[in-house]
Amino acid sequence: MRREHLAGRHRRIWGLTLAAFVAVAGSVQPASSQPVPLQGLDEYIIAAMQAWEVPGLAVAVVRNDSVIYSRGFGVRQHGTTDPVDEHTLFPIASTTKAMTTAALGTLVDEDRLDWDDAVADHLPWFRLADPYVSDALTVRDLLTHRAGLSRSDNLWIAAPYQREEVLRRARHLPIADFRGGYGYNNIMYIAAGELAGAVAGMSWDDLLEQRLFRPLGMTRSTTRAAVVDGQDNVAVSHTKPGGVITAMARRNYDNIGGAGAAWSTAHDMARWLRLHLGDGTVDGRRLLEPSTLAELHTPQVVIRMDTVARRMFPATHFRAYGLGWNLQDYHGRKMVHHSGSINYTRTQIGMIPEEGIGVVVMANLSTSNAQVAIMYRVLDALLGLSERDWTAEYLELTERSEAATARQAAQVEATRVAGTQPSLAVEAYAGTYRHPVFGDVVIGVEQGRLVLRYAPEYVADLEHWHHDTFRGTWRSTGFGTAFVSFALDSRARPATLELEGFGVFRRQ
Repeated sequence: MRREHLAGRHRRIWGLTLAAFVAVAGSVQPASSQPVPLQGLDEYIIAAMQAWEVPGLAVAVVRNDSVIYSRGFGVRQHGTTDPVDEHTLFPIASTTKAMTTAALGTLVDEDRLDWDDAVADHLPWFRLADPYVSDALTVRDLLTHRAGLSRSDNLWIAAPYQREEVLRRARHLPIADFRGGYGYNNIMYIAAGELAGAVAGMSWDDLLEQRLFRPLGMTRSTTRAAVVDGQDNVAVSHTKPGGVITAMARRNYDNIGGAGAAWSTAHDMARWLRLHLGDGTVDGRRLLEPSTLAELHTPQVVIRMDTVARRMFPATHFRAYGLGWNLQDYHGRKMVHHSGSINYTRTQIGMIPEEGIGVVVMANLSTSNAQVAIMYRVLDALLGLSERDWTAEYLELTERSEAATARQAAQVEATRVAGTQPSLAVEAYAGTYRHPVFGDVVIGVEQGRLVLRYAPEYVADLEHWHHDTFRGTWRSTGFGTAFVSFALDSRARPATLELEGFGVFRRQ
């Protein structure tokens, strides 16, 4: 399918004029006064938002220590008129990781920490399944996704545990290949945040507030959901179950801590960019030593190029992870960037330090890649590169992904065994089942049907699939489905259940 057809097929024309769609703070230059390289950017952003059906989006661009573009587009919540502007709060997800490493960097500058310190020296209660790894694990290991720990994101996404309990339960997770290569892991960054707080003698939240947010003038940024709940001008998250844009209730993700709990705005993130583009200083105030900042941006672990990356970036020769940042070469320059996705929103930040340019884009839709396309559109324009339709290319990737998902779903349907019945009456499956990492799930019977309860937002209605396997539909909008398979013991009693995405729970 041709890209122009892809873009057209995905657009929903909302009937909004440019003036009605763009919410611009009074301090921002009007579109006609945009820097020459960014002429036409407003129109490009609006087209990208229409293509992806993004309700609201905020963008900031920095060049040579100046904020040359900072504005919002669209609305905070689909179906309403409250506009997004440069001060609208968004959850910035995994772009928080670089803030955690910068906070640790301030402790390195004070000689209170070394990147290669043993984690056990600062966080002695944090242990993993392998005693050797527990003792050998360093701060650098936490920050470079090379510890080999099973990712197991449901330990913080779904499990009803706070940060310390998440980390204590991580001791039951398998370790595949310690320092054997890159394997993205949020739990290690939760540990990094708690370690930073322990060294500083305060919480990770207070450390970021005192070492980054206040000095940088990031006045609306926070790591606490309770603070966000008390604010106005906050983006509402959206997803598209069944292809329909749906506003989602805000979830509290404080437990992800140093891996992704921060909230920020386009205005504040522009100041964050200036710190990195200004060699560790903003407005003449030094927050990080140049050598420390350079270490954050230095390749630590190689990331192998997959088929999609090679197709999208044929001129790229390396990809790596630094300390909280993805790194790659981009048209002969080092590019420093990171994405984030949480609470049904997406954030993209990228910069080319040697050129003094950077951009951040935040979108309040979970299924969007508009923020990635816009980032590359801005960087290309500031580098003077030929225009490339990043929106169409990322839409094509989405088409391919959706087609693959549909094929996988069809394959699952094809393996369903028709004409079978559960081995037991539904009441026999009821009970409490326990997992060493995730804790308890409770199977009950409601109106003659099985119901799985794990956490307040994780309740699923089970329907028979085949044999002793059931398909669960989560009651929370947008959570989808998960298979639940029971295994019987020698007395034909349920002994375990396997919950897709979690693992095997043993009946108590």
